[in-house]
Amino acid sequence: MNLARFDLVTLALFVAVARQGSISAGARQSHLAVGAASKRISDLEAALGTPLLFRNAAGVELTDAGQACLAHAQRVLQEVEQMASLLSDYAEGVRGQVRIAANTSVITQFLPEDLARFMAQHPAVRIQLEEMNSSDVVTAVLEKRADLGLFAERTPAEGLVSVRYRHDELVLITPPRHPLAVHASVSFAETLDFDYVGLSPATSLASRLEEESQRLAKAIRLRIQVRSFDAICRMVVATGGIGILPRIAAEPHARSMQVKLIGLSDEWARRDLLMGVRDPETLPVPARLLFAHLRQDG
Repeated sequence: MNLARFDLVTLALFVAVARQGSISAGARQSHLAVGAASKRISDLEAALGTPLLFRNAAGVELTDAGQACLAHAQRVLQEVEQMASLLSDYAEGVRGQVRIAANTSVITQFLPEDLARFMAQHPAVRIQLEEMNSSDVVTAVLEKRADLGLFAERTPAEGLVSVRYRHDELVLITPPRHPLAVHASVSFAETLDFDYVGLSPATSLASRLEEESQRLAKAIRLRIQVRSFDAICRMVVATGGIGILPRIAAEPHARSMQVKLIGLSDEWARRDLLMGVRDPETLPVPARLLFAHLRQDG
């Protein structure tokens, strides 16, 4: 079979002829001479080895083969049109908005710099970012309130396509003169004799600490709950308590507030942060570009 016969002009002509019911009408719609149009249709039939049209004085009708060819031709032309639209977005600069839902760890540690690089490359794309707990992030994406979600591992995310975004490490923070401050590394079990400053129970970090304390059959001594990483550090300094935060998020506070960062020897203290979408193939172009950008950075 000569695939050269299947050029886009001929396929578009065939679709026009089928819709108009006439070779001459299809030729006019395709801006071709009737003789040239008739030759293209004949060449297409010859390449396929079967008639596509019943020709009569009133016009043309599709054969069974013609009906099958029409369906495929329409699909090919639609794919080409979608490709052209996508490539024009690249050529002219993508425009639009991407809705992101992300947890505190992602926003505090990695996302600002990643978004800054993306926005520099795509200045016409607007970013709508909302901070949520990890479970709420997943719900927002599933309910189509967000195009893309960033959340902690172990968060139930059935219905999403999830990939690794970044890796982070949890560390213990203490006041400078706390009994644990002399250690370079401790286990989580060793910290449970001391008072904790923590986040809301709904957060993925608080859930992880509660889960691990239950596994050790020893309750965490949570004395104060706050809403932000910054507030945890301030309360640790003010009250003499301890807390657990991602290392990158805690490092600026360690310098400005003189809190101590101590490694946790537990394996679960090194965790993945995930990125999830409903279907990467159906994302709008700006969201698809951001998904690829964040996946590459990760």
